[in-house]
Amino acid sequence: MLFFARLLLGLALLSVAACAARPPADDPEAVAEYKELDDPLEPTNRVFYKISDTIDTYALRPVAVAYRDYVPGAVRRPIRNVLVNLGQPANFANDVLSAKPHRAGNSLMRFLINTTAGGLGLFDVATDWGYPDHSSDLGTTFALWGVESGPYLFLPIIGPSNPRDAVGFGGNTVLDPLTWATFGGDTAVNLGRYGANAVDTRERFIEPIDSVKRTALDPYATFRSVSRQNRADEIAQARQDLPATVPAWFPRPAQ
Repeated sequence: MLFFARLLLGLALLSVAACAARPPADDPEAVAEYKELDDPLEPTNRVFYKISDTIDTYALRPVAVAYRDYVPGAVRRPIRNVLVNLGQPANFANDVLSAKPHRAGNSLMRFLINTTAGGLGLFDVATDWGYPDHSSDLGTTFALWGVESGPYLFLPIIGPSNPRDAVGFGGNTVLDPLTWATFGGDTAVNLGRYGANAVDTRERFIEPIDSVKRTALDPYATFRSVSRQNRADEIAQARQDLPATVPAWFPRPAQ
């Protein structure tokens, strides 16, 4: 039900995005300013930001700090590797949908190598063998298909997003084999995975997030700007892999 709720929310908000007046493409400065300030739902977004910030301050951040303090890095790293490896099948599906054979080849080889030689993903052997990790999701796929991001959204718990990525977030669960492996049965595996991902991600960003909250005049606006820039960079990296690039199926010798 949670997936369908997110999907319906994203579709509804896409209609909001369609109503926003976009400046003409021949005025790049106006377009850049429009993208930076495209936040017609700002009052609602700020309410959701405050709710999420409260949850983060009193629940997620303390758990992340305890995780760092009491779980050694030598243990945290394999846990992170397993979480990344579990996401490779969905990465592969999105790479195929995006017509990016080189990235798809990397995703497939990473999953096969790390699941076998890497001990079910505990060790990232694939990177050492010439298959670096990359992030791919349905929101990125939609962007490569030409779907506009729409206005800025701050979703409870999930955080910074937009209508395109909100739909992609829900749709990405359909591409994940683990979703179907637990479909109609015990969802503890998926809930545990999402929880572990949340704590692991929050632990890695303790200092940057603390810095923004401590120094920014308007943390909400800062997070909005940073999240948009990071998302644009991720999509740009995906575009740079030309469709004609063939997969690197075998390890390449070190230069």
